[in-house]
Amino acid sequence: MKLITAVIKPHKVDEVIEALRSAGIQAITVTEVKGFGRQGGHTETYRGAEYTVDFTPKVKLEIVIGADDVPRATDVIQSTASEGKIGDGKIWVTPVDAIVRIRTGEQGKDAI
Repeated sequence: MKLITAVIKPHKVDEVIEALRSAGIQAITVTEVKGFGRQGGHTETYRGAEYTVDFTPKVKLEIVIGADDVPRATDVIQSTASEGKIGDGKIWVTPVDAIVRIRTGEQGKDAI
């Protein structure tokens, strides 16, 4: 089992989730986050005053999935979330040693 974590632009969330559902991936956790990568912060103007925004709003998707399904899921996220611009986001995959469904006690792949 693997945990796919993707940080994407907020306006791409609905499109990415719909694409994942179409690919047969159902269980997704979505969290609103703030951060920055190489682009750092940026400057905005509000009512004539300039100010620096250090963190940009992003959305973090988390998906626990069988290892065989990782390439399909990451391809769907990458192709759907990409605009070809700085700040499109990142995807990373980490191993999951154990998972337990609280309601039933199911473990491993049965708990996904």
